[in-house]
Amino acid sequence: QVQLVESGGGLVQPGGSLRLSCAASGTIYTIYAMGWYRQAPGKQRELVARITSRGSTNYADSVKGRFTISRDNAKNTVYLQMDSLKPEDTAVYYCNADISSAPYRAQIGYWGQGTQVTVSS
Repeated sequence: QVQLVESGGGLVQPGGSLRLSCAASGTIYTIYAMGWYRQAPGKQRELVARITSRGSTNYADSVKGRFTISRDNAKNTVYLQMDSLKPEDTAVYYCNADISSAPYRAQIGYWGQGTQVTVSS
């Protein structure tokens, strides 16, 4: 059993910053890519940023230059530093990780429960 627990969401004014964290726990052998997605009301869930086990990253065009994804492999944790936040960044942010629980076992995509980020004055 694997769990992803997010933290760090909240209410922030436009131009402000937040840092999201997501820690994976449980029966973990290898964590492959980790990422953050978001879903605004009435919209589909979209990729925000993703990072491979070797540290390669990719970002949605809408957040490039403002958000930074990183990970601490020793802590099984991925972070999302969000700067220069805009009202359109308001959404529920979900953590995702591709994890295998034993050698030679296929990786499975796991999701966190989501954390609300609201950007408003």
